[in-house]
Amino acid sequence: MERRGTAAVVLLAVAALAAAEAQLSPAFYDAICPALQPTVRRGMAQAVQKEPRMGASILRLFFHDCFANSSDGSILLDDTPSFTGEKSAGPNANSVRGYEIIDGIKAQVDASCNATVSCADLGGPNWTVQLGRRDALTASPNVNLPSPLSSLPALLSSFRAKGLDARDLTTLSGAHTVGFARCSSFRAHVYNDTAVDSTFAAQLRAGVCPWTGGDGNLAPLELQGPNKFDNKFFRDLIARRVLLRSDQELFGGGAASSSTTDGIVRAYAANASLFADDFAAAMVKLGNLALTGSNGEIRLNCRRAN
Repeated sequence: MERRGTAAVVLLAVAALAAAEAQLSPAFYDAICPALQPTVRRGMAQAVQKEPRMGASILRLFFHDCFANSSDGSILLDDTPSFTGEKSAGPNANSVRGYEIIDGIKAQVDASCNATVSCADLGGPNWTVQLGRRDALTASPNVNLPSPLSSLPALLSSFRAKGLDARDLTTLSGAHTVGFARCSSFRAHVYNDTAVDSTFAAQLRAGVCPWTGGDGNLAPLELQGPNKFDNKFFRDLIARRVLLRSDQELFGGGAASSSTTDGIVRAYAANASLFADDFAAAMVKLGNLALTGSNGEIRLNCRRAN
């Protein structure tokens, strides 16, 4: 999938071939399953046309899968009486969505390339996706994902543990230019935090996020266009008009942010193309945390191991 100048929505690649000691490559399926990419594009486009929010949801699903262990489809596994996976883990339960989209595209791909591709690969806004991942045999409910209340040092530490740096953290946080967040994840920020624009906070308190109740009420992560992938999230950071405390930590947090992320935020706020380029590179880097070769398997059903 070639990255173009404008970023749109995440495209599901649902692919990893069972090849001995295989490595990731954009051309992994060119000979074995040439219908893969057009099938994926068509399925994801239909899903987003039906529900624009789904693009952001698939982005989030991809991040939660890759960041927990690796880009191995472990988040797709359903719990069983003898197995507790990642779907029911705190950061994912009643929050991560889009599993049925993956199921549908997997079925479409298998109709053309039966038992050839798996569920692990996810790609994004028109960039070249490295393919050849394999599916995990199991999952861990201890997903160790950053909290929406995380401090900048905690965020940097968790990203460095994955081989990702401060620029990757800032860039990937830019995915919050699309999508929505629940009141329960930003209530503390708009009620008990000074690192937020007071008018913005008051609007949220009076609208979607009361002090008690309404935990599942949704607000857009980026007010100016929650279904458009652009750089306005970074302008909101500078104006202190973002929902999550962990996002605001990237800008204006004193010495910690000024020495690591403030300059990156300003650069992205001023240059949408720079953000689009860096986001594509960071998503490839995240996706390269993967099982390949003889590791893992190719699931016939994304929701359970073979």
